[in-house]
Amino acid sequence: MSFTLVIHGGAGNITPAIMNAQQEKEYTEGLKEALDSGYDVLRNGGAALDAVVATISTLEDNPIFNAGRGAVFTKKGLNEMDAAIMDGSNLAVGAIAGVRNIKNPIALAREVMLHSGHVLLSGSGAAEFAINQGMTMTPDEYFFNQLRYDQWVEIRDTNYTQLDHKGDNLKSHVPNPEYKFGTVGAVACDEKGNLAAGTSTGGMTNKRFGRIGDSPIVGAGTYANNATCAISCTGHGEFFLRAVVAHDISCLMEYKGLSLQEACNTVVKDKLVKMGGEGGLIGVDSKGNFDFCFNSAGMYRGMRNSEGKEMVAFYG
Repeated sequence: MSFTLVIHGGAGNITPAIMNAQQEKEYTEGLKEALDSGYDVLRNGGAALDAVVATISTLEDNPIFNAGRGAVFTKKGLNEMDAAIMDGSNLAVGAIAGVRNIKNPIALAREVMLHSGHVLLSGSGAAEFAINQGMTMTPDEYFFNQLRYDQWVEIRDTNYTQLDHKGDNLKSHVPNPEYKFGTVGAVACDEKGNLAAGTSTGGMTNKRFGRIGDSPIVGAGTYANNATCAISCTGHGEFFLRAVVAHDISCLMEYKGLSLQEACNTVVKDKLVKMGGEGGLIGVDSKGNFDFCFNSAGMYRGMRNSEGKEMVAFYG
């Protein structure tokens, strides 16, 4: 039986004009390292769920991505993270929102799924659960990133929230046009045909009021069902929440018989565009067919399968 792994590291205004050679090298290496982590699991007969956790953990450990160690700063100067994972074989889900000091939020989401009796835990309650489960905790210093900090300082005295972005040509009190939607995700189909999806994010720079986006919300930013597909989204979360993007794609496949690619295109390039929503997603079905679909200029993305196909790309 074949297997497939697909990943993303965020979407947005990712063009050759704002990427230099060093950045291209860093993102290529970061995406390939994550693919290696998950592919090793699948190649050795492991489950899609474990491959997704391994892949996303690697992305969370890399500070160039807005998840885990690279999480952006909130209005209060904190790093608050969200994550979700879903098992397509039984529709089990685990998710966490607004957590701090957790080295790998995706691993905590899996613990919620397996050992809490619940689906979604948040804030201090999620932290208490993490300690009870013996999860790896890290100090605030672990998450400090000078670029992320400078981005926050530039707008912390305003009411702007800012999507994750690169470059240091910030204009005071103006959201940077070089934004990207900083979220990481992975979807996998293992050799048994089981699917899994996971998503992890640090959210928006300068976010207030405990804002939570689509990433940890089942059916919006993350969804997996062996009967249809596994989806992980990255984009302007408010729109992905309103459109229930990930589940909508599954529904189009289940009820209308659309292919994965047809369903993704319908939602991302038509429905979302009409709403004003920008971003993208990755998907895989139980036959190992995959899709990268986005309506932004680019999306950090990659895939590898058992047939020897591999790719890493950034631009549209």
